[in-house]
Amino acid sequence: MSASLQVDPDDPLLAEVAARGFVLMRGGELAARLGEAGGAAALDAFAASWERLETDGFMADGGRYRRRRLANYTARAGVPGHLRGPHRPHFQAVVHNSLNGGVERWFAPIEAAVGDGATLHGLLDLGRSVADRQRPGCDWFVEVHQFRIEAVAGAPGYPTPEGVHHDGVDHVLIGMIARTNLVGGETLITNNAGGELARFTLQDRLDTAFIDDARVMHGVTPVQPAEAAAASCRDVLVVTWKRA
Repeated sequence: MSASLQVDPDDPLLAEVAARGFVLMRGGELAARLGEAGGAAALDAFAASWERLETDGFMADGGRYRRRRLANYTARAGVPGHLRGPHRPHFQAVVHNSLNGGVERWFAPIEAAVGDGATLHGLLDLGRSVADRQRPGCDWFVEVHQFRIEAVAGAPGYPTPEGVHHDGVDHVLIGMIARTNLVGGETLITNNAGGELARFTLQDRLDTAFIDDARVMHGVTPVQPAEAAAASCRDVLVVTWKRA
């Protein structure tokens, strides 16, 4: 495991999430924060692993438009870094996922080289700094999801088929890895009453939203091909922190 990324406790990122419940950071700034782990070669290798995701066989709508891999980690209060745990299923209550909740969903594990790599651990450390600022002194159970949403002409892909929602955790990081031949995929942030707070598109590599899941909800509009005859996909990284 790589050395932990050090984050200034006075970082404006932390204050903005505290004030608004969410923040959008563009990819260039985030890559710079990662240092060597955010360089072109490291990010190319990281992004290439999305080519090896497996089809999500748990879509209650019958869709075959989603591929994914999963890993879990723990982070202990006062101890830097994240420790990978034994592979386990992903579970959400129906109240948080009306489409696919209520069942244990076993997904293929994130590859060891990706899960142990400096790029992922830099993102984990940055996201944890936000979680620790909001809820200091907590132990965290962390899930890391690699998602690919595919679309073809006449058959859109649905990044959040359950609609605008809470994930049922404390904090969420959603990072863009690649958009290929896409239109759509706009992120919506709302308050708990459904009032719109923000709307933006994660467009470039590492464009990233940091979200306080207890305070705001999020969702993403469907995607479809820009050019009907070409392959189309949306690759994202989603990381969640929940108090252990």
